[in-house]
Amino acid sequence: MTAVDLDRILPRVSKPARYSGGEWNCVIKDWSHTPLRVALAYPDVYDIGMSNLGLAILYEILNQEDGVLCERVYAPWMDMEQAMRHEGIPLFSLETRHPLGEFDVIGFSLSYELTYTNVLNMLDLAGLPLLAAERRRPLPLVIAGGSGALNPEPLADFIDAFALGDGEELVLDIVNCARRFKERGGRSKRQLLRELAAIEGIYVPRFCDVRYHADGIIAEVKAVDAAASPRPRKRFVPKLLPLPRRPIVPFVQIVHDRAGIEIQRGCTQGCRFCQAGMIYRPRLERTAKEVVALAREVLASTGYREISLLSLSTTDHSQIVPMVRALKEEFGDGIIISMPSLRVDSFSVDVAEAVAGPGKHAITFAPEAGSQRLRLAINKPMTEEDVLRAAEAAFSHGWTSIKLYFMVGLPSETLEDVRGIVELAARVKEIGRRYHRGRARVRVSTSIFVPKPHSPFQWARQNSAEELGPKHDLLRIGCKRAGVEFSWEDPEHSLLEAVISRGDRRLGRVIQRAWQLGCKFDAWHEEQDWGRWQQAFQECGLDPGFYAHRERGLFEKFPWSHIDVGVSEAYLRGQWLKMAKGETTADCYKKPCNVCGVQRLEVEACLAKVADLALRRRGERADHLEEPMQVSQRPGSHETPA
Repeated sequence: MTAVDLDRILPRVSKPARYSGGEWNCVIKDWSHTPLRVALAYPDVYDIGMSNLGLAILYEILNQEDGVLCERVYAPWMDMEQAMRHEGIPLFSLETRHPLGEFDVIGFSLSYELTYTNVLNMLDLAGLPLLAAERRRPLPLVIAGGSGALNPEPLADFIDAFALGDGEELVLDIVNCARRFKERGGRSKRQLLRELAAIEGIYVPRFCDVRYHADGIIAEVKAVDAAASPRPRKRFVPKLLPLPRRPIVPFVQIVHDRAGIEIQRGCTQGCRFCQAGMIYRPRLERTAKEVVALAREVLASTGYREISLLSLSTTDHSQIVPMVRALKEEFGDGIIISMPSLRVDSFSVDVAEAVAGPGKHAITFAPEAGSQRLRLAINKPMTEEDVLRAAEAAFSHGWTSIKLYFMVGLPSETLEDVRGIVELAARVKEIGRRYHRGRARVRVSTSIFVPKPHSPFQWARQNSAEELGPKHDLLRIGCKRAGVEFSWEDPEHSLLEAVISRGDRRLGRVIQRAWQLGCKFDAWHEEQDWGRWQQAFQECGLDPGFYAHRERGLFEKFPWSHIDVGVSEAYLRGQWLKMAKGETTADCYKKPCNVCGVQRLEVEACLAKVADLALRRRGERADHLEEPMQVSQRPGSHETPA
């Protein structure tokens, strides 16, 4: 099939540059002479997907490979989808406009559970059967990775294989497996999946069977094929690659329209509500020298004048001050440096001061909870004095607006804890008035707690709308009296997130039925239709409260219990029990190891690399090769073995 002709529909849709391709730094390879073709699919609009750093890294890695081409595809917005369906145009890639169904591998990024109906919609627009069991041909292979893949069960009916953990090395194993299969003319999809299942970090759901108790709780997840691991393990990379060096520069403004540099991966603070802090362990850092070198390449190849230092907790980086100084020395006032995540302390304000431009407006802190008791319970042991000192430092350094981020509905939360949010915000506002009088602004932004898999609070229940109502009323009235702005999240929106986050394999038919009823772009508040989701649950005979509003038994088997993310369930269980006692656990980056289980993962990964290097060296000696050993044979890679 030839490339899709869009000339007749692009003039009729909003933001046509979302679909035109041809951006600066995009990579276009010869379609007819490239053996393996990969499409990276993001199940949301271009504006959001283009800000995803993980996809940018994989895009560069794959396009550095000889014999592999990698292109991008995003979910079309409503008007574009309508035009495509009316004209009979299938979903296509941006680089060469080839239909998605013509690629060998389609890789979805699952970074948010409320994009799952978009996954189904994109498969349908591509002309592919939704159910993996109905896609008889071995290619295209439909895989999915990202944080959502670590509870793969809600999408198990639709995805051929899930990629668990860090993708930098795993994605090459996947494409090499698919390439070998294609080169030898393989025709058995089961054989391809069995070969994939042998790769560490791959989970093939059709090779596992789930059995339930009469009450709906999972009794057993059992491997039913010898190729499948009974406990698939996430992949882990021991070092951050200097990527992306040449990120694509979009034609339209995107959510994060700047050069993003990952300075640190993982976090060991151990906040008990935080899934990312558990699944992205161990913590990896770039040195200040590496960051400056990467920034030099990225700015030269993009023309951006703003750098965002990306991390779960940027000011936790051990070299953050010398890093900021080095960037300032290298680039002077010609660039803006931004940091998306700040700790609540005056040190963070000092760092923010160092990177701030001439116009200081808003700075954000996240106390998370309104009382000291609750902050100890969630393992975020900052004090009210810490928050007030940070506010004093910010206002005295010229900031005129502070945003305070909290969660509502945390385990063990009372109305007294919620009242503490108002009281703390009021005290911050008083500090602002001392420095800026009427110009001082304080905003309280709240989200609703969602219990996430692989976190210490995976045993918790989510508050119902009836329980959240009085809490939101207290905040709305109290903040208004204190002269503090207040925003909150729709309970139905977070309920759906909780249900899908904690869902089992049975939830797949609910997602499919909701999509059939017209649900898509559920992450967009104005597009989510809870009534249609309720209908889907009723027709499928499932209760959303079973997934969201039920506290789990201490040894209950979760839909994700068979996925090994490194952090052990015993460690998470211990943290859950500590919550009730208000006991905290120190950051293991600064204190002795907390024995969470990740150290085992690191050791085993290093041993596997040593064994692999030994095999490759033996092979080189046998072939009389004289070139030095490299960890990666990708062009442009300068990584050497540790």
